[in-house]
Amino acid sequence: MPAPHRLFRVDPQLAPGLYVVSTPIGNLRDITLRALDVLASADMIFAEDTRVTGKLLSAYGVSARLRPYHDHNGAEVRPWLLSQLEGGARVVLMSDAGTPLVSDPGYKLVREAAERGLPVIAIPGASAPLTALASAGLPTDRFMFAGFPPPKSAARRRMLEELATVRTTLVFFEGPSRLVDSLADMAAVLGNREAAVARELTKKFEEIRRGRLGQLAAHYAEAGPPRGEIVVLVGPPGEPAELDAGALDEAILAADATRPLKEIAAEIAAKFGLKRRDVYERALVLKDADQDEEAEG
Repeated sequence: MPAPHRLFRVDPQLAPGLYVVSTPIGNLRDITLRALDVLASADMIFAEDTRVTGKLLSAYGVSARLRPYHDHNGAEVRPWLLSQLEGGARVVLMSDAGTPLVSDPGYKLVREAAERGLPVIAIPGASAPLTALASAGLPTDRFMFAGFPPPKSAARRRMLEELATVRTTLVFFEGPSRLVDSLADMAAVLGNREAAVARELTKKFEEIRRGRLGQLAAHYAEAGPPRGEIVVLVGPPGEPAELDAGALDEAILAADATRPLKEIAAEIAAKFGLKRRDVYERALVLKDADQDEEAEG
């Protein structure tokens, strides 16, 4: 086993406070020198999984008091941890990979520390959403991180409908087993937009696959669920179409009448860059008119 890299310096004068430290998302060499300094100088380190963090610390020869902090013990641990901070302790919060609090535990701790006027210092570093954005080839001037979509299709589609008119690149985390269904729902609700699937970022088998949502869904349906951590990026909608009332009515009337009206409205709105509510309200008017004609007939 190679000797650990001793790139850090212990700072006995490290100021008291809560240090939110970013860690590598795959490649261990993506740790920053500042992060190593803080880790080596802290009084205690709280990590989501102490086994994962222990490997990182061991790789760089950092010894520290390591304790778990996760969703299951957070409510119990927080009061004691906050009391240590109030006593002048230098405490580190880490996640298994990347920047803490981004779909990871820690929000409540940071919020309560800030409410008590305790110092909270972020130590920047690797971040899966930003790494994926940098290599996806989609617009980066505006983007929105939307976390994990709901696991069930109906809830997932409702979430996507809320995002359909957001004019930014959308960034999601997703699990391998749900990727195909998630991409298919995105294509149905958001339209067949440009997208990218990034997986195993910074690791040996890193892959960025680009294409339209429908193409990506078809690829993974045939190839099977990919391995590793996955980031899905979806490009923004196109410019709103110049659609007159007659063309909108034609699109609504051409849709399969056996499908839910909300689903039809969401698809048409995404396709033409319109507001889902406007399309839905127009579809209701057409439906009522159609029913009136049938009653008269």
